[in-house]
Amino acid sequence: MSRQGITSDPHAGFDRPGRRSRTRTKDRPTYEQAIEAMVVTIDRGRYRCLVDEQDQLVTATKARNLGRKAVIVGDRVRIVGDTSGDEGSLARIVEVTERETVLRRTADDDDPYERPIVANADQLVIVTALADPPPRVGMIDRILVAAYDAGLDPVLVLTKADLGNPDELVAAYRPLGVPVVITEPGAELRDLRELLAGHRSVLVGHSGVGKSTLVNALIPGVERDVGEVNEVTGRGRHTSTSAIALALPEPGGWVIDTPGVRSFGLSHVTPESFIAAFSDLDGLVEDCPRGCRHDSGEPECALDAAVADGRLSAERLESFRRMERAFG
Repeated sequence: MSRQGITSDPHAGFDRPGRRSRTRTKDRPTYEQAIEAMVVTIDRGRYRCLVDEQDQLVTATKARNLGRKAVIVGDRVRIVGDTSGDEGSLARIVEVTERETVLRRTADDDDPYERPIVANADQLVIVTALADPPPRVGMIDRILVAAYDAGLDPVLVLTKADLGNPDELVAAYRPLGVPVVITEPGAELRDLRELLAGHRSVLVGHSGVGKSTLVNALIPGVERDVGEVNEVTGRGRHTSTSAIALALPEPGGWVIDTPGVRSFGLSHVTPESFIAAFSDLDGLVEDCPRGCRHDSGEPECALDAAVADGRLSAERLESFRRMERAFG
């Protein structure tokens, strides 16, 4: 016979607590003590962040409350935890602030999955070699389309001018109003420095075209790995495995070096978003018939009429249509 208050079942006191035994609350953390930072690179799930007004980099993980939300280089974030930056310390990213711009690409034109590459850049620098490897106009056009779609101002940098003539490419892109910088090994890069000053510029291009060489020249001591081009395939070796944001010396600005790409899918770009980037053409196509694709096969395209009466240059229209064909 058991005493009062004591059960005879020896296992009764070891039952699991009920699923709703803990007090629930709708109050969520406010993270009032969180500090702001910028994500400068990502390595195997660890985010290296530069805290505002602090030179020390902080390593952080992504908080569970962010769910599947991607955190990418260039993101402005709020972090909590150990933000000392000491070896072995670890903070948490609890919020990603609203992005001003996002540069995206897809693996190919049939891939519906958008891959955000860089956030909050305002300028896209397309780097292509004049030789070794040879320039790929189709790739340049595709990256230009992505820049216009993302709201980034494009710049075209032609490297290895000691190996090839830039005149044909300069003539192809001058009608679009794209600034073109021509460089060769050992060049001073004054024009490029002026274009980058005060901007957040993302460098994109085919493998082996010299992005890392440019970065090393622009930022002494950074020592980015430089790759070689395969003599058989003409393709460059990937030397940058992840994007990284690097501060420029005075007068300031940022460059974001990205891994070399061999394709640039544009399934995320619509014709409407593309043509809207060309303010002078956007107004002209209002006179096009419904469903007009604005290509040379359209008999009543208002763009052809604008060329005929002198409102639009034939060179600019051809450049526009060449880029439209890149994703059309």
